Amino acid sequence: MPWEKSFDEDLAVENAMQVFWKKGFDSASISDLIEGTGINRGSLYNAFGGKQSLFVKALLKYDADRQAMLARLEALDDPKKAISAFFDSIVANTVADEQHKGCFMFNTALDISAHDNEVRQIVTNGVSEIEAFLRRCIEVGQARGDIRSSMDAKATAKSLLAMIVAIRVLGRGVFAEAALQEIADQAKRLIE
Repeated sequence: MPWEKSFDEDLAVENAMQVFWKKGFDSASISDLIEGTGINRGSLYNAFGGKQSLFVKALLKYDADRQAMLARLEALDDPKKAISAFFDSIVANTVADEQHKGCFMFNTALDISAHDNEVRQIVTNGVSEIEAFLRRCIEVGQARGDIRSSMDAKATAKSLLAMIVAIRVLGRGVFAEAALQEIADQAKRLIE
């Protein structure tokens, strides 16, 4: 008789993502994942094949959620407002994170040498998508005359990305809200 799932796979991936996000790939044990997902060991292996493939699914889910958020911001059809709202949400999420987990994607990027090519590609694509979103916003703002045309859109997008990483990493406990907001405000001034 074939094995039948008795749990919500999407919810299990979400719960596993929270475990990996808090502990990191190496520190998250199978026992942690069993406890975090509420799935027994056999079902976890049958459904996901193991820790590595579950981590990939969790990272892809995080990336999909982030892509949806960027799409909502881009749909505002106001590039400066989209970038400003993005930075405001990053500061708000960082401050609200009582566990100081940071960003799952950036945390993985910081430990990229410990991961295989599949994970490296997901992280590389995820970071590139953020940069591309920022660059598109700048270019649209320039085309509309809302952002100065003399600005190098590609270089500014990279600078803004670096500021996002700074907020998420320093927000893990090094900087308080006021300092994080100063970084976000400086980022917004880059596109005035």
